[in-house]
Amino acid sequence: MIEYIYKNRVYYRDVDQMGIVYYTRYLEYFEAARTELLRSVGLDVITIERMGYFLPVISCYCDYKKPAKFDDELSIITKIDELPRSSMKIDYEVYNSEKNLLVTGYTVHSFINSKGKTVKPPKLLIEKLRG
Repeated sequence: MIEYIYKNRVYYRDVDQMGIVYYTRYLEYFEAARTELLRSVGLDVITIERMGYFLPVISCYCDYKKPAKFDDELSIITKIDELPRSSMKIDYEVYNSEKNLLVTGYTVHSFINSKGKTVKPPKLLIEKLRG
């Protein structure tokens, strides 16, 4: 469906005493990458919220294969491969500049309205995902 490559530099704030990216930071990288993925198709988070929709994370997963280190430049490939129904799955792959696969993962998002009730995904999102 759609794919976006988000670039991120690993800063000192992101690493532990060994100079390796702290495991929870990948969820923050995922958040930035999915925000830019949606922006790339013309659906920034503010627009989605103004339409009355919110996309809370209801599940997430990371598989750590190799460590990212201080000052690495990461490429985070972010994909939505299926049209959402009651939820939307976003996949992530994190590579370093040597093109080594470091982390894979995903997040699953529900669609809710301002009252917290589960709703169908917005039609505009479906249209944008179809291209």
